[in-house]
Amino acid sequence: MKKITIAIDGHSSCGKSTMAKDLAREVGYIYVDTGAMYRSVTLYALQHNLFNADGSVKTAELEQEMSNIQISFKFNPETGRPDTYLNNVRVEDDIRSLEVSNHVSPIAAVGFVRTAMVAQQQQMGKDKGVVMDGRDIGTTVFPDAELKIFVTASAEVRAQRRFDELKAKGMPADYDDILKNVQERDYIDSHREVSPLRKADDAIELDNSHMTIAEQKQWLLDRFNERTA
Repeated sequence: MKKITIAIDGHSSCGKSTMAKDLAREVGYIYVDTGAMYRSVTLYALQHNLFNADGSVKTAELEQEMSNIQISFKFNPETGRPDTYLNNVRVEDDIRSLEVSNHVSPIAAVGFVRTAMVAQQQQMGKDKGVVMDGRDIGTTVFPDAELKIFVTASAEVRAQRRFDELKAKGMPADYDDILKNVQERDYIDSHREVSPLRKADDAIELDNSHMTIAEQKQWLLDRFNERTA
């Protein structure tokens, strides 16, 4: 069976990562969570006081620090999925906090950050057999990907999923704050100058507002089998 590149794009908190991880495990592909990469840069910026009081990024200082930011993924045998590491420290849970969520869109809009991350992502996927999810995988990172999926769901459904996820992890969560964050991220992601969030012309759209994880998993596996047959 030929190996292909699978690009899964879409709005925040719509289940892209869960779908992508499950598919990669099912078909034996490498999974790369590009959102985790931007979240890791955001965490580093928060740890090193690289935001101004108004939430904007101290871009000059961040640019000088980029060479000190190393992001990697290591397989976790307990979960069967890869965990995110920032400078060899596991940050898989830290990068999912609401504080990081509130700051990640400005970081992801910085041109030199996107250039650095895209270069790493393209290197990771150069041999195909990869599933990658994010905001611009099918449009910028892998415009020639053989299978492109654009995932969406209503803001309210996505906020509820995020709320449930944080509560399940025992992390503080307020639905109204999360909904506001989801709506703000949608706007910023869709209106930024560099690689804005948009559906690639040849992407298949999936609105999973009313689908179970099992239904999404089967839908995606069917699309994969169609492209690799």
